[in-house]
Amino acid sequence: MKITSVVPWLVKADSSSWAEYLFVEVHTDEGISGWGEVTTTTKVANRVVADGIRQLNALLVGDDPAKIELIWNKIFRSFTYMGTRGAASHIVSAIDIALWDIRGKRLGLPIYELLGGPVREDILLYTHPDQRNFTDAEGVTKEIRAIVESGHTGIKFDPFPAYDGTVGHRHGYLDGQMTKRGEKEAADLTALIRKVAGPDVDILIDAHGRFDVPTAIRLCRSLEEAGQIDWFEEPVPPESYGALGQVRERVNAAISVGERLHTRWDFVPILQNSLADYIMPDVTWAGGISELKKIATMAEAHYIPISPHDASGPINVVAGAQVMMTVPNFYRLETSRYDLGKYNAFLDTPLDNRGGRLQLSGGPGLGISMNVQHLRATVVEGYGDGGK
Repeated sequence: MKITSVVPWLVKADSSSWAEYLFVEVHTDEGISGWGEVTTTTKVANRVVADGIRQLNALLVGDDPAKIELIWNKIFRSFTYMGTRGAASHIVSAIDIALWDIRGKRLGLPIYELLGGPVREDILLYTHPDQRNFTDAEGVTKEIRAIVESGHTGIKFDPFPAYDGTVGHRHGYLDGQMTKRGEKEAADLTALIRKVAGPDVDILIDAHGRFDVPTAIRLCRSLEEAGQIDWFEEPVPPESYGALGQVRERVNAAISVGERLHTRWDFVPILQNSLADYIMPDVTWAGGISELKKIATMAEAHYIPISPHDASGPINVVAGAQVMMTVPNFYRLETSRYDLGKYNAFLDTPLDNRGGRLQLSGGPGLGISMNVQHLRATVVEGYGDGGK
């Protein structure tokens, strides 16, 4: 079997969180195609990565797709001179997921069977409320009750308003600070969500790497008092391990980091220096299925739970789940909403997340079939099988 082409599919997404999804399809000369995903956070980044994926045709056509580890290193090392973070890690992630999909389809086995077999029957999830509905206490209550009634027992949200000097992007970093007014609003919202959700639901706070050290410490302590939070995620930007260490030393809440880290090498100092209670690599950004499994094993050696950041498109969620089926130190898998209906438009068979748990189909490869007709109907011009 040989790779014959690599096709980026950039499509419009009917989602409050993501305007577009970026999928990749790897074709072979035996008619088996594999699918990956590398949805990024901006339209500019999506196009840069999509164009980079298209350039891989010159590098990969003619290769044996079964040589997953060899191809991973071939792609990754082709970027080494220019650095290995960001787009390079994203690109290798998408191809790696697609190659595992091909391997599973050719052998007639789900990917988790190729990674050592399952250690659990399904995947426990956490999810997000639609914060556009948080216009008043009634809206918050209705949204949180719907999640709890769906069977989900983990909820993540960003309670912090845009009172931090950031211009144009509430998750950006400018001065790293937050007003007292913003602090109180965040504490009040967290207390309300804890009250509505009840004591048995995990409340996970996402700070989106927005704060400087003293602000992160102050805000985390405020939320600890307000709502019995179960983790405080990305309190500071990812560039400084020292800053992360300072926050961790001075708060009681568990610290979670990792969605902005790339490959196992970025996680080495986190684990060696005990900087986090949970790690959360993203399978589409950190290096794909191959790398997620390696990162999980590294964390297992440190007795640190892993909780993948998987909240963009459907392949992102399913690829993370395939790995987590085989991982002893798994905590929860992320989804962007408790209702996955907007994912299902891109799939021939809907995902099953009843009771707040993802049930994998057991089908070969990723265990999903992409709805190519829907992809073609939503494709951004120049980025699909017609634009290769």
